[in-house]
Amino acid sequence: MLSRPDTSAGSMPEPVANELLKTSLIEVRDVVYSGTSTGIGEWEQVAKTQLVFVYRGTFLRHVGGEEVVADASQVLFFNADEPYRISRPHPGGDAGLVFEVDEAMLREIAPAALLRDGEPLRFRMQRLRIDPRAQVLVALLRHSLREGVADSLEGESLALTLVQRAIGPRTAHAAGASHGRQRLVDRAKLVLAGDLARRWTLAEVAAEVGVSAVYLTQSFRDVEGVPLYRYQLRLRLARALDLLGEYEDLSALSHGLGFSSHSHFSAAFQQAYGRTPTEFRQLVLQRRNPAGR
Repeated sequence: MLSRPDTSAGSMPEPVANELLKTSLIEVRDVVYSGTSTGIGEWEQVAKTQLVFVYRGTFLRHVGGEEVVADASQVLFFNADEPYRISRPHPGGDAGLVFEVDEAMLREIAPAALLRDGEPLRFRMQRLRIDPRAQVLVALLRHSLREGVADSLEGESLALTLVQRAIGPRTAHAAGASHGRQRLVDRAKLVLAGDLARRWTLAEVAAEVGVSAVYLTQSFRDVEGVPLYRYQLRLRLARALDLLGEYEDLSALSHGLGFSSHSHFSAAFQQAYGRTPTEFRQLVLQRRNPAGR
């Protein structure tokens, strides 16, 4: 069972929300928690169902008796009028894009099997895994809207493409596992997220979660559909997407994320996202400064 974070440190600072897009069909906010406190917050709920794409850091979401690890490998569903609490086991902060989509449009996009019966619109599960292309769309959308280089039409198109990619019938990947194995995998995720740059060994991670390396390997692959090392790689690459526009020295970025070399980082990035880090960085910078301005 995931241990409950210590609540003795008092209330945590509020996240800061920056509105990136607001139309009649969709709202997108960039919500950043930059505090260094760990612990668990008060009970909250949202009035309208939200989709949340974490692009930086990790936190836990508590809904009823369920605890969900929130990270860049998935989309989270914050259902309307469903109480939840957020806890942060690691300092360093976190950030994500929060989507509110017109309900009629969301019902058109989402397969019926994902939705509960009745009103308002709510999802049956707390999360779905997303693929590397969806992660790229998160980064492109955030950079484009934050820098003001995408108008409302382009922003809406990118945002809805991301939603379709994340929850559409051909690309959604629901985690399937027993409750115990899911909890084990979630503990392993928290271990990896606590230090992205660390070059963990399988034995070290297994020792942290209290199972054998063989059982951890089998369980992680069965639950997540990818090996443990590939999940860690995806976390590192998602963090690189977030930081590329801020780094001139990509070797320093690759080293800071735990890659053995810049060439290893570049090859992994290109394989996952179809562009080299340099090409993606140039794309971001060009969108910030169109026509060389």
